Amino acid sequence: MSFPFFAYLSRLRLIHRWSLMRNTVPENDAEHSLQVAMIAHAIAIIARDRYGKDVDPEHVLSLAVYHDATEVMTGDLPTPVKYHSDELRGAYHRLEELSADRLLALLPEDLQPAYNPYMKQASGYEHTLVKAADRISACIKCMEEQRAGNREFDYAAENIRDSIASIDLPEVKDFLTDFLPAFDMTLDELNHPSGENR
Repeated sequence: MSFPFFAYLSRLRLIHRWSLMRNTVPENDAEHSLQVAMIAHAIAIIARDRYGKDVDPEHVLSLAVYHDATEVMTGDLPTPVKYHSDELRGAYHRLEELSADRLLALLPEDLQPAYNPYMKQASGYEHTLVKAADRISACIKCMEEQRAGNREFDYAAENIRDSIASIDLPEVKDFLTDFLPAFDMTLDELNHPSGENR
């Protein structure tokens, strides 16, 4: 018997994000998940190494890899739609739960308990780090679109920056200070960050 769990997840690359907005560069869920995983991993390392917090960066990375896995069944419902009302928010959460159950059922029974925490992510500190990384990834997308002259992302950029600013964690603030400004740099600037002769 063949189990289609990973074949299904490979279709995350077919799920387009920001579907209601004009994009200069399309983004899919697989690309987004990789970026969120790298950012969440970095934030967790900062938390552990700079602030002495008891966190496992590799576990945070794994949570981030799978943070949007259920969207392979639900699609990426635009934020203004899924959070339009309490009723829609509740319905979407129930849909995510059903999708998580369906994905887990695509695994051999003995592996399902190991993947359950990734498909059904509980709230808590590690989840907060993943959510912060998710917002930072969205912020980076907005920055890239704005730099390309796409004003479609102006309002989203403002809201996302406000939501990130409300996260009162020094490890998140450090990532923003240390790494986010570089996303506004050109390739030449990335290659020569101090402005030395090219």
